[in-house]
Amino acid sequence: MIAEAGHFALTLALFVAIVQATLPMFGAHRGNGLWMAMDRPSAISQFLLIAFSFGCLTYSHVVSDFTVLNVVQNSHSLKPMLYKVAGVWGNHEGSLLLWVLILATFGSAVAFFGGNLPPTLRARVLGVQAMISIGFYLFMLLTSNPFERIFPAAIDGQDMNPLLQDPGLAFHPPFLYLGYVGFSMAFSFAIAALIEGRVDAAWARWVRPWTLAAWSFLTVGVALGSWWAYYELGWGGWWFWDPVENASFMPWLAGTALLHSAIVVEKRDTMKTWTIFLAILAFSMSLLGTFLVRSGVLTSVHAFATDPERGVFILILLMIVIGGSLALFAVRGPALRSTGVFKPISREGGLLLNNLVMSTGCAVVLLGTLYPLFLDAIGGAKVSVGPPFFNSVFIPLTIPMFMAMGFGPVLSWKRSDLVQASLRLKVAFIGTGVAIAAAWAFISDGPFLAIIGLALAVWLIISTLVELAERIKLFRAPLGDSLSRLVRQPRSSWGMTLAHLGMGVAIAGMAGAGGWKVESIQVMKPGEKVTVAGYEYTFKGAREGQGPNYTIIEGTFTVTRDGAEIATLKAEKREYPVRQMPTTEAAIYSLFLGDLYAVIGDADGVEGGYVTRLYFNPLVAWMWFGTLIMVLGGVISISDRRYRIGAPAKRAAKKPTAAAAKA
Repeated sequence: MIAEAGHFALTLALFVAIVQATLPMFGAHRGNGLWMAMDRPSAISQFLLIAFSFGCLTYSHVVSDFTVLNVVQNSHSLKPMLYKVAGVWGNHEGSLLLWVLILATFGSAVAFFGGNLPPTLRARVLGVQAMISIGFYLFMLLTSNPFERIFPAAIDGQDMNPLLQDPGLAFHPPFLYLGYVGFSMAFSFAIAALIEGRVDAAWARWVRPWTLAAWSFLTVGVALGSWWAYYELGWGGWWFWDPVENASFMPWLAGTALLHSAIVVEKRDTMKTWTIFLAILAFSMSLLGTFLVRSGVLTSVHAFATDPERGVFILILLMIVIGGSLALFAVRGPALRSTGVFKPISREGGLLLNNLVMSTGCAVVLLGTLYPLFLDAIGGAKVSVGPPFFNSVFIPLTIPMFMAMGFGPVLSWKRSDLVQASLRLKVAFIGTGVAIAAAWAFISDGPFLAIIGLALAVWLIISTLVELAERIKLFRAPLGDSLSRLVRQPRSSWGMTLAHLGMGVAIAGMAGAGGWKVESIQVMKPGEKVTVAGYEYTFKGAREGQGPNYTIIEGTFTVTRDGAEIATLKAEKREYPVRQMPTTEAAIYSLFLGDLYAVIGDADGVEGGYVTRLYFNPLVAWMWFGTLIMVLGGVISISDRRYRIGAPAKRAAKKPTAAAAKA
């Protein structure tokens, strides 16, 4: 009965969503306060229903209820508990249920914490959220029922994809969906603003914390996926421009541009239509990612569905949401007038340049991702668009973006002087030049783009610190005053500083890992040694073992440098008998300047010999550390007081007294 209860709650949530999508919207249109007041209870009710439904599916997985088809196809009685729970969203139907749960969570959060929103705006925002929910509820109930029964019950399950049985992949989808679905809030605010015909500083202040939350979650999700690929797939890389990777990267680019654009709306009352467009674009890219993963057009470890019926349903939903929102934008967008004016050389100009480059980069990634699919759909030749295209087209686009990130914060609003800004950043220019010279002197045989990447990282880090020093008047005021200014900095300013610093650190890691990786592939027998980037790897042999639901071959390596032992690495090759599928568990030891990385492959038939892959990946850990700094910046920005109290309300003018009127 647990599965039937979950299915009933899911169906009931659909009807609640229909109420939430209609009554509050009509109430806002007609000025009916009673109808508008239905938005909050319906949003909370929808959340409770879908949370109960998700709990029922989770219970079915935890107790291994093999009368539920979803459990049979994605679980096994011997699977560890963490992966039994992760199996709930490690499949097509369960991941959709997680999607609508997060969507309802954001809607209920607006209902709980949106008391300072104008009633008409809140009603329309929650109404748009409910419309999105209706599409996904219908998708599940008509094509992807997670509670479908199977009789007679299976003796045991078919297990989950072994590549997904990993801590990184257990938490990767929830964070990714929190980012994807989080952008639905910015989308709903944008559509509500178009309906009302009003975008102002208050609107920007309301939408920004939701966008920050979505951006922070998506950043964590993308980083977890990259981290998983780095140590689980065993090829020593962290990003391959896979279409599913791109599907998460595109909304991140659009969301980052949206964050910066919303600042201009709040501070200068300009770039309104651009901000609305970016809000629509960010969520549209999230929906496109959903289509790519669940339509069957891609074959990937991330791709859950191969049923054409599901793909057609999602495509129709995609066309309705994206097409409808862009049509509304085309009709109502031109009516949004901006009052702020600015010169090209200004902080607004720098933010606009940054947004244009990010949007162009998003378009490049979109083109490279969809072009092979489009060509295949019309019967053309099969082509592969991979790292060479993206590295040669996307990476050069980032150069002006990172330069603008350094200049932007030191430019004045409305108009500024580029020469004066350059003089203020002379330390950053000097540091960048030194970084280029040092990298060229020590590692002259690497790709030139890696040196440029390292230089941009140094430029961004130093320019961010220079801007912070300018803000607190370091060396221009007594030290005590500067420290006092530092402590009193708004949290949103701290968030910007940390996000830019984190980006600089992450860029350094990307440049090092992408440009100067050293690898060695060979067959090794126990006692044999291989030198990689000055580190000597000694293969100690391999042993067989047994895991909870897999068998392992564990290879041991000791790593020394100049005779001193650095680390002992234990790499694993796992075999999952239920799926009859092998996986790789790389052994990694992180140093300040890079990672020692070892992988064991198949036996080669020689006594004790195994194929091994050994790597030295420079600065890889800097990527993960930089990402954490960026996310910390986002979290600190969300906690800023002005986002907690909302936009200030205008005071009503006092009516003149009778005596004053007579006077």
